[in-house]
Amino acid sequence: MAIPRFIKSLREKIGTDLLQVPTATVMAYDEQGRLLLVKDIASGLWGPPSGIVDPHELPSDTAVREVWEEAGVFVELTHLLGVFAGKHFSGVYPNGDQLSVVATVFAGKPIRGVPRADHEETSDARFFHKSEIENLSRYPHFYEICQAMSQAQPYFKPATWHPQNS
Repeated sequence: MAIPRFIKSLREKIGTDLLQVPTATVMAYDEQGRLLLVKDIASGLWGPPSGIVDPHELPSDTAVREVWEEAGVFVELTHLLGVFAGKHFSGVYPNGDQLSVVATVFAGKPIRGVPRADHEETSDARFFHKSEIENLSRYPHFYEICQAMSQAQPYFKPATWHPQNS
């Protein structure tokens, strides 16, 4: 994931301390039911196109922009799949930066473009049949998204918080 300018500016102030950011992800399926995935250059792992929501940007705009930038495919978003966060959506980068993500995940369909890597963030971009995905090296958060997609409604983890004096 390329580091946006506003994140670089924050990092100058907070160093590598934990930073929580909103992201947008697209699960884009073609007419044959294949899912568009990109391979991250740094990690070598596969996952759906995604990226950090810039200040004042709609998550839906981020989603469409990231698919175009990372995979060269223009998509139409069709519906919200869910909102995700938690241990599989956080980590530490090789430079020590700690990041926690709240991901808005959309379903989409390709409108135009042929998958191609951008060679800045992604080294490959392709459509995969479900049976092919199981053999790929994938991000842990991608597993959680795939598991949640079997639901007929937008996904979110049920709340566990409750007032202590109730």
